[in-house]
Amino acid sequence: MTIVLFILAGLAEIGGGYLVWLWLREGQTFWYGILGSLILVIYGVIPTLQSFPSFGRVYAAYGGVFIILSVLWGWGIDKKTPDTFDWIGSVICIIGVGVMLWWPRG
Repeated sequence: MTIVLFILAGLAEIGGGYLVWLWLREGQTFWYGILGSLILVIYGVIPTLQSFPSFGRVYAAYGGVFIILSVLWGWGIDKKTPDTFDWIGSVICIIGVGVMLWWPRG
């Protein structure tokens, strides 16, 4: 469930931000901005459903997931193919997420 919540939060943040971007930067109707803003509010709620006790740890780990989702969003939606260094950076980030969340602590 942890991974699902991270992915949902990431999609809500990226998707909501993208709709606001389309509204303000691409001249779409203000309804894009309204919908994007509502999705961003939902994004703010989703991480609170995580079972980890620390706000900082959840958001730090989420940052790594967000990076990977952003690369994939850019590739799938904006048609910007990630290069080797995008993929290397993404792998480093996801390893960091794993260390932050699941490394045994004494």
